[in-house]
Amino acid sequence: MPPSAPRSTQTPLYKQVADKVAKMIADGALRPGERTPSLREIGEQQGVSMSTAVQAFVELESRGLVEPRHKSGFFVKAPPQVLPDLPGPPRVPMSGSLGNRHASLFDAVVAGGVIALGGAVPSPDILPTAKLNRMLAEKARHAGARGVMYDLPPGSEVLRRQISKRMMKGGAVVAPAEIITTCGATEALMLCLRAVTKPGDVVAVETPTYFGILHVLEALELRALEIPTDPRTGLRLDVLEGALKNQQVNACIALPAFSNPLGASMPDEAKQRLVAMLKEREIPLIEDDVFGELPFGPKRARTCKSYDESGLVLFCSSFSKTLAPGYRVGWVVPGRYYHAVRMAKLTHTMATATLPELAIASFLSEGGYDHWLRSVRSIYKENVSRMRRAILEEFPTGTTVTTPQGGFLLWVTMPAMVDALELYDRALAKGVSIAPGQLFSLERSYANCIRISCGDQWSARMAGAIRTLGSLAKRQVK
Repeated sequence: MPPSAPRSTQTPLYKQVADKVAKMIADGALRPGERTPSLREIGEQQGVSMSTAVQAFVELESRGLVEPRHKSGFFVKAPPQVLPDLPGPPRVPMSGSLGNRHASLFDAVVAGGVIALGGAVPSPDILPTAKLNRMLAEKARHAGARGVMYDLPPGSEVLRRQISKRMMKGGAVVAPAEIITTCGATEALMLCLRAVTKPGDVVAVETPTYFGILHVLEALELRALEIPTDPRTGLRLDVLEGALKNQQVNACIALPAFSNPLGASMPDEAKQRLVAMLKEREIPLIEDDVFGELPFGPKRARTCKSYDESGLVLFCSSFSKTLAPGYRVGWVVPGRYYHAVRMAKLTHTMATATLPELAIASFLSEGGYDHWLRSVRSIYKENVSRMRRAILEEFPTGTTVTTPQGGFLLWVTMPAMVDALELYDRALAKGVSIAPGQLFSLERSYANCIRISCGDQWSARMAGAIRTLGSLAKRQVK
């Protein structure tokens, strides 16, 4: 006998059961056209008799929520007037903690019908989506048990061999055994920070910098020391050097290659100087290189890791900007902190997804990656150029835009009276998402700045979005 359901003196039992099914329909757990649980399943789940379950579904049918189908059971009935889907989950207000602001931006990025200029995410129309998915399916067919088992740290050996070869192009000689695969570059950054810091430590970061880094610092209870960044040459080493003389710094995070959001590119001599400066003080450097493979020129620049002789540089990257953000495959070269990072990986996500690792390894091993990169670099270069021209034409007089030499991000500085958060809200109401400048500093700086992604093909739709943004910004100037 099924357990007895709690009885209510106010609401008949069959109506209680009907209300629970109705809530599942209202919440979207059961969608129009889907089969509901059977009468027997409802009886067992709710601890009621078959007759009560029948009464509950008669009630649901009378409410217009379900309909019976001969020999098939009950199905959720489509409402007479179908309302448009809401744009993803309820949007978190762009206020409060950095985590809330971060979540709000990504709610907008994934919302249906929104032109997503706010997230640094390449369009699937640009990426080699079909080829990668075929490779993923092939690996699923032939991997056998390996495909469904944990790929424990350090992760896929075949992928680590391919990454080792890629690292050579940035001047770093790294053995496959020195590499640990991760769930994207964000996890790599978090693992590195867990390995080299403890709560309360001070971490030097660029400003403005990628809000994901600031979110990780906030989550790990670390203090950020914001160092100004030149929009062309990156981290201001003179300011950093002065800061290191005056206070304790436990780690440094730098984005030397086409930084997020400025698109700055640190000269090789500056990278060498940065590594030497930190080595002198035994301060670990976490190098974020997610855009490193996307220069507009013929070849990529050297990495900070290529100048590292002491193991103090922890190199982080991923394939999210070049191949497949949704595969969540990244890596870290932790240097002398290898064992600490490996243990952090085991306690954080344990393993990186096996099949995406194998699919990307196949893509790299076939030898077409460099050809693909040349193609996508050309697309991003054209997108950035067109978007930049459009912004300067449509935005208020006095607006400036960065001129990155790689990647696909633009940093837009508008007249001081323009509030980026207000522009964000008004633009989102018009179906356009942007990243307001306040996200890129814990000090809530850059109130008149926005980051624009050029990760989608230039089109009339993109041009229209820029006109909309420009018009909204001009209203704030008047």
